[in-house]
Amino acid sequence: MDRRLFLKNGITSAAMMTSTAATISAANEKTPANGSNSRTDIKDRLCLFTDHLDDYGFSYQEVASMIEQLGVSGVDLTVRSGGLVTPERVVKDLPKAAGVLREHGLSIPMITTGLTSVKDPATTPTLTTAAKLGIGYYKLGYYQYKDASSWRSTLDFTRKELSSLVELGRKIGIRAGFHNHAGPLVGGALWDSWEVLESLTPRWIGFYFDPAQATIEGGKHGWNLGFHRLKARIHMIAIKDFVWEKVAGQWKTTWVPLGEGMVQWPAFFKALSPLNFEGPISLHIEYDPGGTSKAARLENSLVSAARDLAFLKGQLKSITASTSK
Repeated sequence: MDRRLFLKNGITSAAMMTSTAATISAANEKTPANGSNSRTDIKDRLCLFTDHLDDYGFSYQEVASMIEQLGVSGVDLTVRSGGLVTPERVVKDLPKAAGVLREHGLSIPMITTGLTSVKDPATTPTLTTAAKLGIGYYKLGYYQYKDASSWRSTLDFTRKELSSLVELGRKIGIRAGFHNHAGPLVGGALWDSWEVLESLTPRWIGFYFDPAQATIEGGKHGWNLGFHRLKARIHMIAIKDFVWEKVAGQWKTTWVPLGEGMVQWPAFFKALSPLNFEGPISLHIEYDPGGTSKAARLENSLVSAARDLAFLKGQLKSITASTSK
């Protein structure tokens, strides 16, 4: 399909499937930073992860203008090294980014950081600035296993670091989200992150559940069991899709548009639907949308996001219909 025609149809379809999201910005400012407004419809808590826009030198105005066309509530903003907001400029640039987004009817429901310790000089200014802006959630960085045999000491160390972060979050009013990233990272197995978080205050730290990463590690059924173990403390959700493919004799994961991969979306949203889930849902464009120039990158990103957003809203619409019967 012609790219411009697809974009027009995709955005029109997306707009028909959701109510106006511009009021979310005001709701974010009025809602305490310890959580989202539970009365806000789940489709109005969708945000676009900005990671795929980090490397092109986009201004906040360019990003906001593009995302405004999608009809989402706002952005999951990268506030980390190489992100749209860098740690060394967070005090100045995060309010600036929030202001530009607000002008376009957008909010920042959550930020993605690399923070793993209160000892990091970026931690306090990042979280304090975010909380003052009414941003309720932040994604943590990652804790790595040195080797599988050291799992117990790694979990003990992780819990200690998180305990201090949770206390800081409690004082300033912002929730942490622990992402279940596949690989030799704490949380990839799902059970290990529960063991770490179980003793920490649920109000201030929970799981940033990623069904694609859970499927990479959990295969056919493990992701579902893990989800049900964590579900009482899921604060945020990441949305992306993947396939396994063999490259040069080695199996690897390849990111693909939503619905073209291995994630069991109907089963996931069926499991999610009974929960009183109040947090943001972050849509990730992990695959390369293409485009070597800034203009092409923006256009291709918009096309990709519109397509994936239409799929995602279709899934959400189906669970809303089933639960209303």
